[in-house]
Amino acid sequence: MAKSEPDDKERPDHLGHRERLRERFLAGGADALPDYEMLELLLFMAQPRRDMKPVAKRLMTRFGTYAKVISASSDELRTVEGVGESLIATLKIVRDAAVRLARHELTQRNIISSWEDLIGYCRATMGRENVEQFRIFFLDRKNALIKDEELQRGTVDQTAVYPREVIKRALELHASAIIMAHNHPSGDTTPSRGDIEMTRLVKEACEKIGIALHDHVIISAAGATSFRSLGLI
Repeated sequence: MAKSEPDDKERPDHLGHRERLRERFLAGGADALPDYEMLELLLFMAQPRRDMKPVAKRLMTRFGTYAKVISASSDELRTVEGVGESLIATLKIVRDAAVRLARHELTQRNIISSWEDLIGYCRATMGRENVEQFRIFFLDRKNALIKDEELQRGTVDQTAVYPREVIKRALELHASAIIMAHNHPSGDTTPSRGDIEMTRLVKEACEKIGIALHDHVIISAAGATSFRSLGLI
């Protein structure tokens, strides 16, 4: 004889809570849930038989926001009690989905006329990184994206970029123009003297071989600064 379904008194409390969260999300979208409940709903998918509220609360206490939890490194996530490899994989999948969506939006149009999409993609890929990351967008003659690549990764406040490396890669990809971008983990997007000098050297090297440097953007989790808008290019 088939086992009957448990009645409400026999069901764990977290199962009913989970269903209510799911219903609220489906009815009202992400805005219907605060960060910690959105995170809890996501964690349910990785551990369907476990009450994830305590883990969600610990993650929120450790990182502060849903976005910061999603962007945290695997090593950082492992420091939180109750977080194992299946939860880490689930969180990383969500972040990757956000990056891929942003990249797709960027590749569908002229980058120069899609400034908000460019900034959104940069913030998704490196806005919350704990070390400096230097990325280059290689463009064709119509300013469509050929490829974007992380060229260098450095320390918490410095990454070394050499003009010859930029030029070499641009020639390999037959790029007609480039946009450079890097993040400041401190959150301050003011260009440093080193940023300004490196940009000047890259611009001069590009001009010698007919490649345009459209801009250099400094990114943080909170915003972005354009060298062109500051008159530095």
